[in-house]
Amino acid sequence: MEVTSTTKFVRLSPKKARDVAREIQGLPVSNALDILTFTPKKAAFLIGKTLKTAIADAENNFSLDANSLVIKEAVIGAGPTMRRFKPRAKGSAGAILKRTSHITVTLVGAPPEKKKRAPKKAAAKKADKKDEGAPSAKESDQAATATA
Repeated sequence: MEVTSTTKFVRLSPKKARDVAREIQGLPVSNALDILTFTPKKAAFLIGKTLKTAIADAENNFSLDANSLVIKEAVIGAGPTMRRFKPRAKGSAGAILKRTSHITVTLVGAPPEKKKRAPKKAAAKKADKKDEGAPSAKESDQAATATA
């Protein structure tokens, strides 16, 4: 079961946030939270909030155990860019790009164990009939050593 949580229009450059997102991909949730807690970046705080939201959704909406969750992917997409201008020399203007990001965290719960089914009765009967007609390998070896 996949659980996705998204935070949009975060006032942070996607390039800066991707460095932190790469560190937690594929990790169990508890390890990822530890890494984010002790990473001194704004991106770590914002990705941590999104991760905690995804964990809460998994527990409350999908009845998954938080200890079995693993981060499948942490994607940082580019949001809209606000353009501002700063006056420069000789009447010109320099562009200032205020970038935004969309943070998406996808969690995967450990798949439930599948129970193995017993073989069908028809297949079991066919196997029994084959065994009755031909001697087993042990029986043929014993007969060969007894005659020799």
